[in-house]
Amino acid sequence: MTNRLMLLPFLVLFAALFRLTASAQRLDTSPISMSQDTLHLTLDSAENMFLRQNLSLLAQRYNIDAQKALIIQARLYANPNFTVEHGLYNTETKKFFPVGSTGETSAGLSQLIYLAGKRNKQIKIAKANARLSEYEFYDLLRTLKFTLRDDFYNIYYLQQSAKTYEEEIRSLQVVVNAFDEQKGKGYISEKEAIRIKAQLYSLKSEYKDLLEQIEDQQSEMRLVLQVKPVYIDPLVNTESVASLSPIKYPLATLLDSAYNRRSDLMIARANTDISKLNYNYQKALAVPDITLNVAYDQQGSYIKNYNAAGLGIDLPVFNRNQGNIKSAKAMIDFNTATQKSAEATVEEQVFRGVQKTLAADKLYQNIDASFSKDFQRLMHEVLINYQKRNITMLDFLDFYDSYKQNTLQLNTIQYSRIKAFEELNFVTGTNFFN
Repeated sequence: MTNRLMLLPFLVLFAALFRLTASAQRLDTSPISMSQDTLHLTLDSAENMFLRQNLSLLAQRYNIDAQKALIIQARLYANPNFTVEHGLYNTETKKFFPVGSTGETSAGLSQLIYLAGKRNKQIKIAKANARLSEYEFYDLLRTLKFTLRDDFYNIYYLQQSAKTYEEEIRSLQVVVNAFDEQKGKGYISEKEAIRIKAQLYSLKSEYKDLLEQIEDQQSEMRLVLQVKPVYIDPLVNTESVASLSPIKYPLATLLDSAYNRRSDLMIARANTDISKLNYNYQKALAVPDITLNVAYDQQGSYIKNYNAAGLGIDLPVFNRNQGNIKSAKAMIDFNTATQKSAEATVEEQVFRGVQKTLAADKLYQNIDASFSKDFQRLMHEVLINYQKRNITMLDFLDFYDSYKQNTLQLNTIQYSRIKAFEELNFVTGTNFFN
């Protein structure tokens, strides 16, 4: 009878673990149970959806169209000006709007002629602004695409971590339920039951924080994709990710791509070009324009039916556009310095990106591929030894916690590695590693 009583707690635990195995087969394996629909996406399909639906990109495209329309406006010539004047009241004949020999009508036609190539300079500035808007579009595209890809992989690896939490919570919950059934019968130590419950509550708290983190990433990705509230399930080609190599491209190739493809660097160069064009335009504005005109006057001049031709020009005595010219010259220096700073930043970012990628890949490659599988196999052996009373419950929990920490660390290492590759794509302006 005594031996049976001693074996009873372990029979209870064995039954609990048996129910754990059965319930694990019935439970949903998705990391999070969501009420909304699930959208399963590969990276390519996510990028295609992003290009079609993102409203920020759409708005920037409209801005490009608006800037191109200004090129049309810059090509237009100034409109001619026509004036006509007729006498209102003749004080001698006492008639309103007199006509004929007693009336007076005058008319004039004038045309503004731009000098110093102002029109061509305006066209060049408008074209440069249109190119700048295109570079801004590509820079927005580059930034949003990086956000999308980073969220895609971050969500995936966070989901893998969530599965680990679910597995451990599910295991401990079944054991706690079994302990609760035997509460007050003296088979299970109260201290041991409290210890397991404390561990379970701690795991649930950590799991909740992880779910919040996943939801934050989900929200950001939904905004980038411009989709209604759905749960996004990233489908990652792990073999393709594992095959990425940071030594595939030399540093010189990456730097050359960054110098030629980085849209933010193109923006800096475009601003420098625009400031130079504006300087030339401001100097041209110092040259006054000519107004050509022809006029007719019925009888208001020294002869009847007076005809005349003339021209008008401002005399640059006081305003020679000195302030705008000086400001434009200063903007050249400002944008030139900004461009050089951007070039130095690009070079450093590429160099640092290569360093980070090499370090992250080295850490990943040093991980024993069978380590995780060995841990899972050992977990089974630990369970058997626990059933045979070769180890205590606390030893079992400690090993299970080690398994959790190992899995979380592996997921973090893998995410850090793929993020390093994505950052290298971002700083070079090219999807070298895809």
